Amino acid sequence: MQPIWIVDDDPSIRFVLEKALARENLPTRSFTQAREVLDALGSASAAERPLVLISDIRMPGPSGLQLLEQVHALQPGLPVIIMTAYSDLDSAVSAFQRGAFEYLPKPFDLPHAIELIRRAVQEGEREQTSEPGEDSPPEMLGQAAAMQEVFRAIGRLSQSQVTVLITGESGSGKELVARALHRHSPVARGPFVAINTAAIPKDLLESELFGHERGAFTGAQVQRRGRFEQADGGTLFLDEIGDMPLELQTRLLRVLSDGQFYRVGGHQAVKAQVRVIAATHQNLEQRVQAGQFREDLFHRLNVIRLRLPPLRERREDIAMLARHFLQHSARQLGMEAKRLAPAALAQLETFAFPGNVRQLENICHWLTVMAPAQVVEPKDLPPEVRASGSAALAPLLPSTTLAGGEAAVPVPASVTPGWELGLAQEASALLDTGASDIWTQLERRFEARLIQAALSSTQGRRVEAAQRLGIGRNTLTRKMQELGLE
Repeated sequence: MQPIWIVDDDPSIRFVLEKALARENLPTRSFTQAREVLDALGSASAAERPLVLISDIRMPGPSGLQLLEQVHALQPGLPVIIMTAYSDLDSAVSAFQRGAFEYLPKPFDLPHAIELIRRAVQEGEREQTSEPGEDSPPEMLGQAAAMQEVFRAIGRLSQSQVTVLITGESGSGKELVARALHRHSPVARGPFVAINTAAIPKDLLESELFGHERGAFTGAQVQRRGRFEQADGGTLFLDEIGDMPLELQTRLLRVLSDGQFYRVGGHQAVKAQVRVIAATHQNLEQRVQAGQFREDLFHRLNVIRLRLPPLRERREDIAMLARHFLQHSARQLGMEAKRLAPAALAQLETFAFPGNVRQLENICHWLTVMAPAQVVEPKDLPPEVRASGSAALAPLLPSTTLAGGEAAVPVPASVTPGWELGLAQEASALLDTGASDIWTQLERRFEARLIQAALSSTQGRRVEAAQRLGIGRNTLTRKMQELGLE
């Protein structure tokens, strides 16, 4: 049987893989750098050539990616598994683009690695993805398994212009994924045009999307190209698609079906070749069932779905992301980057991050400016993080039991449950009246009070209020319009 070649400048990695593969009766040959592999490959007989090549991505001399290109020139079709301790999107996409069979982030699970090697031996197939510049900064970071799946999906979609639906909570990075899908696609040289359908008033959204003719309505002094025309030959990113009005959903479906549309007030069809990527934080299936979203449009958008995990599901990435954001903030301000003390990082890792990655980025900006010392201690963290840490450590009240025997979530002793009891009483009173829209009523009142409190705390500064609430500024503005709080 032909051997499996391992190339890594770390002897411990070579040792672990050699022993594990020996237990599987798989012969191996190890190298410390790419040049040794190329020399050996040039002189090896057919029987001595590798069945699978496993290579680190960063080594002295040529990188694993450079080795991958040269090996495939000498032995096309050789399954190559790329290993890296740098868990970023660029590494994953670069590996796939240059013909890697798979991408294995370090530290890896050994049984998973062996299974992957066996699959490479059996199948011998390769995946391809478009390549960013090797020296460009990483678009996205994440070593959590859920993020690695997102990276792999972006890599596998890179040769396609298929419609993609990105789901995930606000602040989780949906637009970053959309930009990565565009950058690593056949239309990467075309424009990337983004529009937040929730941030534009209903009566203006049609004109924003499809443009208008001169004189189409009051104030339309000149012809205007809409976002579809602007994105011709590229990608149109429709953020918060779940909030699109039903009548515009019908027009969007027609455009996705036949690739043409009419400007507002126009009579001549306009054609545009556009790859559409949509995103939402809402459950579109539930909105379809509620009659708030067209089922046929949902199926048209839901060709490929990527779920972006919230930060609380990828806590192992918090340290990496915080370090990246602190360095980025320091570069912007011309300062030395702050560092998180272990206790401060531990407290950050227990924070719920309702605003997800965007909230972590804002916290790191705040620390860069406000933390008094170079090393950030727990006492230097923002008040909301310190408060959450105190609440998490506080003794819990005895849990109560809900109807049906379900245990309620215990409430920290430091939290006064008065408003929750009042909410329960109000809900009971409304239920007794037979009302059918109780959820909507209470949700609107809750949101209005929350927004008013945040604006009062920030003296009316909306950007700061949105940051404190852990939502986007556009979301805050839209909510204020919906609730009549302008």
